[in-house]
Amino acid sequence: MTVSLKPSHLKRYKDIAVLLVKYGRGDLATRLDVEGELSPGIAASPAGDKPRAEELARDLERLGPTFVKVGQLLSTRADVLPIAYLEALARLQDDVLPFPFAEVERIVNEELGVRISKAFAEFEATPLAAASLGQVHRAILRDGRAVAVKVQRPGIREQIVEDLAAFTEIAQLLDRHAESGRLYQFEKMVDEFRKTLLRELDYRQEAQNLLTLRENLKEFRRLAVPAPVEDYTTSRVLTMDFVFGRKITSLSPLERLETDGAALAEELHQAYLKQILIDGFFHADPHPGNVFLAEDGRLTLLDLGMVGRISPSMQENLLKLLLAISAGHGDEAAERASEIGEKLDTFDEQEFRRQVSELVGVYQHAKVEEIRIGRVVLEVARAAGDAGIRVPSELTTLGKTLLHLDEVGRTLDPTFDPNASVRRNAAQLMQRRMAKSASPANLYAGLLEAKDFVEKLPGRVNKVLDIVANNQLRVDVDAVDERMLIDGLHKIANRIALGLILAALIVGAAMLMEIPTSFRILGYPGLAILFFLAAAFGGVALVLSILVSDRRPPERKRKR
Repeated sequence: MTVSLKPSHLKRYKDIAVLLVKYGRGDLATRLDVEGELSPGIAASPAGDKPRAEELARDLERLGPTFVKVGQLLSTRADVLPIAYLEALARLQDDVLPFPFAEVERIVNEELGVRISKAFAEFEATPLAAASLGQVHRAILRDGRAVAVKVQRPGIREQIVEDLAAFTEIAQLLDRHAESGRLYQFEKMVDEFRKTLLRELDYRQEAQNLLTLRENLKEFRRLAVPAPVEDYTTSRVLTMDFVFGRKITSLSPLERLETDGAALAEELHQAYLKQILIDGFFHADPHPGNVFLAEDGRLTLLDLGMVGRISPSMQENLLKLLLAISAGHGDEAAERASEIGEKLDTFDEQEFRRQVSELVGVYQHAKVEEIRIGRVVLEVARAAGDAGIRVPSELTTLGKTLLHLDEVGRTLDPTFDPNASVRRNAAQLMQRRMAKSASPANLYAGLLEAKDFVEKLPGRVNKVLDIVANNQLRVDVDAVDERMLIDGLHKIANRIALGLILAALIVGAAMLMEIPTSFRILGYPGLAILFFLAAAFGGVALVLSILVSDRRPPERKRKR
């Protein structure tokens, strides 16, 4: 199957090719030089001389919103990029110039069906923040409720869809013509990016995420999630409670002293462990810019466009992995990580176990201020990819989330130990996992499966008995080949018998040496010499037979 490259995408092809050449993928980029030349002044970097990860982040910001979002999503792929690049991309900021207020008015009017002046008592023209997908304005509803209104940037959906089409074509080209494409499956990766970005562009989905997270975190009294205003929310406009507070990164030293940072960091960490390992639904982008300290002293989580979902079986595996890492059990961590991913033909289990044991060992002896559990999870995912395991996105998303969480925890409390927090909450996590498994829904599902098993059991038993009665039962056994075993035993018996004969010849020759006789060879009794020569020739023949025929054992054939 051939991949067609569209002339309308030439600029994006060139941008992607430049990135591949500049950041160490020149072997792939040579296939993508669709215009005959790359950007002036940019040449393939020599091996081992890669540009800094921060430079890649700046280049992605310069290329526009699609590249920024793809960069942020790539920050969850520890199996593709080194850790330094993951950390730089995880901190990607998409601050851009705001679009005119006239466009804001037009979009809000179209989406809400009424004029801004009728829907809101006040609506500030100057945005609080502007990003690549949209910008946020402060407003007040007619009932006096202070809200933040996020308005989607005009034409952004069409631009992202067009850019992703170019990404898909390049991914198809790499998957068919590059070894790395067959390993990482770039087309599948771009498809995941598309689904994630289109969900993020639908503000109704983000409003639902806010409601879900508010419900899941209601037990944590130090945490808050703004409530959406459903009547003022559409696919391109999101209205939610306004948070009176400040980013935790902008707190002054005095404000930090007045804040109970240790308690906030611990409760935030507990909340994320619950989200990831119990609920299976979590805020996937908790970098410090998305965490506000409200005036009432609570931490408020913002920007729920990017969330993660984890299946119950994956939650079990991730919990076991985190507990193994926090306890310093490198072999167990390697075992759990290998169970999470898909093992390829090139999987090197011994090397993978060695790397993970070394990572966990170094982490276990680190100082408190150096501990980064998110970084360790990403390192484990990276080692898995290098060793030949196709890592699921859930593992690397978890690593990125914990990496952000470590940074937030350190900002609130420089002495916060995420490792100790995992151990402190281990018992509660296990208890809640067990309680969730014993929920009425799971019990009913188990009863239905048991009912299905009991209903089908008589028919299955009758079928087995009919096969046995008709002498049609066949068992495939992949065990010892009896013919090979008998041949081997014959060979051993023959060699033992030959060895005994040779030994008897040597003993007999030694005894004949003492008997006087006129038949002599070289002055020795002739019969004794003949026995010695026969034993010598037989011994040499036996040695040659062992060396030649036993060097490579015959292949075992499967018997039925």
